[in-house]
Amino acid sequence: MRNPAPTGKPVVVKVGSSNLARPEGGINEDGLTRVVHQVEALWDRGHPTVLVSSGAVAAGLSTMGLNERPSDLPGLQVAAAVGQSKLVERYAREFALHDRIVGQVLITRDVVIGREQYLHAREALDRMLGLGIVPIVNENDTVVVDELKFGDNDRLAAIVSHLVDAALLIILTDTAGLYDNDPRLDSDAQLINAVRDTDEILDDLHRSRKAGAMGSGGVATKIAAARMAAWSGIPTVIAAASDVDAPLQAAEGEEVGTWIAPREERLAARKLWIAFGLPSWGHVTIDDGAIAALRDRGGSLLAVGVTAVEGMFSVGDAVEVIDRRGNLVGKGLVRLGSSMLARVAGRHTSEVGGEVIHRDDLVVLV
Repeated sequence: MRNPAPTGKPVVVKVGSSNLARPEGGINEDGLTRVVHQVEALWDRGHPTVLVSSGAVAAGLSTMGLNERPSDLPGLQVAAAVGQSKLVERYAREFALHDRIVGQVLITRDVVIGREQYLHAREALDRMLGLGIVPIVNENDTVVVDELKFGDNDRLAAIVSHLVDAALLIILTDTAGLYDNDPRLDSDAQLINAVRDTDEILDDLHRSRKAGAMGSGGVATKIAAARMAAWSGIPTVIAAASDVDAPLQAAEGEEVGTWIAPREERLAARKLWIAFGLPSWGHVTIDDGAIAALRDRGGSLLAVGVTAVEGMFSVGDAVEVIDRRGNLVGKGLVRLGSSMLARVAGRHTSEVGGEVIHRDDLVVLV
């Protein structure tokens, strides 16, 4: 069942490069104007709205004389530096027509993993919303390194939703929502009206769909973002950016796009990032006793419960924890590298010298 967003509680809207950029590079003026109208409509109905906007790299391409997205990190950083100011300047001019001020917010992943940065970011966003200012959020592509990179603005939008305790995350894309098959290839593809984040159809879509030419995201990243939001107790609506009324309809609980229901449980921001934001470098298989200890008693993962190790990983890397049938149990940051863990698997903690994954670094997903 869809619920309307309570008046006065923040909404986060994410719009991607495919809706803001021309294929040859530069800003799609019609697309940007439409996004401004969509966000302003939410504010007018009492929904303070944060805009997570892609498009900086694409906006910089025409100025730089490029006709395709750079594939190397320095090229992306330069394009972002050139394009970010152009993009925000255009937003500022367009929102000014509605007597609305905007503020640029550029963040990296250390906002999530550092408590002090997290609190400062939350307070700044809350203050902006309280003053009626539209925060325009993007990743700080110009200075970010791989270790601090969100990777795409869909996941960033989910983290921002958590930061501001949003009532709803709205992801605007180039289709009417999620389909059970690619509508560009299958004329019989059906729009998924509503789904839970645990439903298998999302796993199937996550594996099968790729990113677009101008952006870094795709169906898979939108599903990952919706799952992050669900674990924050926040519902997500994925809808068409071309539908000017879609965000307001979503906020009012109308049936538009695809609704991904929230969970009752809530994860802290750091654990959200461990679970959904970090790449997995391997798998650790555990026995039924270890599963019970993690799920029912909130324990740490010990070597005695490990039955198999797969992949090459180092101390501090994220790994998936699975059962003997290959089902995902959780994900966490290991305190032993793969070669050492393989040698001590099944041994008592007194022989190993500590946990494989401490409970503070472990997210149990069953």
